[in-house]
Amino acid sequence: MFWYLLNRAGIIKENIASLKDDAKLKEFFEKRFNPVYRLGLVNIINRPTRDTGELKKGEETRGRTRVERIIKLEEPKVVCFVAKITYEKFSGLKKFNYGWQKDIFSSKVFVMHFPLRGEARVRIGELRAVGKSAGVVK
Repeated sequence: MFWYLLNRAGIIKENIASLKDDAKLKEFFEKRFNPVYRLGLVNIINRPTRDTGELKKGEETRGRTRVERIIKLEEPKVVCFVAKITYEKFSGLKKFNYGWQKDIFSSKVFVMHFPLRGEARVRIGELRAVGKSAGVVK
């Protein structure tokens, strides 16, 4: 769903059928996602989980340091945290709203809704706002 939302928001311009095919999606991610679109994905906790209940307290500490280092080094225009729990694990904050947050170094920060729950138009709108701020969507 995340890839379709990126496409519908105008952040990436890929054939939808290619995004449904695992081999083509992998090729897109490896060969165009960063080199062509200048986008990147980073996990704070680098292991799969079925839900956030599987995360252990403190497990994010190493990932937080790694993400901060990447943001400082790469200087992205915008950093988008997908889902409140992701930003909570990164920032340590419990009370904040979706949308724009305090900058991290020179990067703007946005927290978007989880892409698999709720109306797609909300996520598309959020991604368009991020894309406009990053200069990838007009």
